[in-house]
Amino acid sequence: MEALTLLDWLTWSFFSVMIAGFVVGVVVGLTGMGGGALMTPALIFLGVGDTATVVTADLTAAAVYKTGGAIVHKREGSPNMQLAKWLILGSVPTALLGPYLVSWFTESPEHLDKTLKLCIGFALLLAAATYAGRLYLNLLRVRRGTFVSDDNPVIRPLPTFLVGVAGGLLVGITSVGSGSVIMICLLMLYPGLSAVKLVGTDLVQAVPLVLAAAISNIAIHGLDFGITIPLILGSVPGTILGAKLAPRIRQSFIRRAIVVVLTMSGVALLDKAGWGPLGAGADETNPMLVAYVGLAMVVVVPLVWGVVRRTVGLPMFGTPTVEELDVPDFHPEVLEGRGAGHVPRSHDGQPDGGSDARNHT
Repeated sequence: MEALTLLDWLTWSFFSVMIAGFVVGVVVGLTGMGGGALMTPALIFLGVGDTATVVTADLTAAAVYKTGGAIVHKREGSPNMQLAKWLILGSVPTALLGPYLVSWFTESPEHLDKTLKLCIGFALLLAAATYAGRLYLNLLRVRRGTFVSDDNPVIRPLPTFLVGVAGGLLVGITSVGSGSVIMICLLMLYPGLSAVKLVGTDLVQAVPLVLAAAISNIAIHGLDFGITIPLILGSVPGTILGAKLAPRIRQSFIRRAIVVVLTMSGVALLDKAGWGPLGAGADETNPMLVAYVGLAMVVVVPLVWGVVRRTVGLPMFGTPTVEELDVPDFHPEVLEGRGAGHVPRSHDGQPDGGSDARNHT
């Protein structure tokens, strides 16, 4: 009888979830961008279960593969544990509370499914916006011509705690945000953190966060092993492979493609949930609307970015490029001819004129 049950698991749904987990795992290993923002909508559109079941399975799988990444970073000494501590103190209670809040304010399974789709749709758009926010923050920092690296900053307990509170609530409800939204908040609070410290700290705080969110969702909705097991089987080796490929592959282009996918997925979920301004409703999605959004992201957004560059005194195109700004601790020593009155500065704040900025990517 047990053999039959195991064979029953080996369905197209099982393999499709495993393949999706592997692909998303590779992307997470390559770029460090949050797996929940990619995996949750992928499973929803695959139709392998209702939204609450998908969120629970994704959080459970994330708790497994993020633990491995956090252990590696902890051994290498990259996390800032004091910073992670304040994030965890804020995020774990709200991650436990979030799923209960949603269940208390929904009247039926259908209402719950619609509410979760709406929350995830908006969370995906927020996650995509954080990438643009990261580039803009780096652009402003580079334009000012100074950069002070500080991997052990003075911790600001209250703002850090509040970031954890908001991030925990978001992740507990949607499974989105532990690697994207929280990271941009850390950049805003602690701009001197290097890339390795930023990723290491984010991974360490994400483990108890997603574990708490998973426990709370399991308590309410149960756990579908038919989704969770193939998800873990696919995502763990995918993450390992992506991490090994990361040094050999230019990641900026992949990250920008992910932002386009997140925006299209967010709009599609809002449409599927029947959100008023879009609202196909009845669990439907208008494919042409989603396609137009993707086209606008590819064509219009680069032009908008050029206008943003002009507002800070830079030409519409050129150095620093998006690929350069994609590195959290990018700091060119010279930006010749990038606007009147601009004097590049070294780490100590003195005028400097040095090497090609691309050497820092």
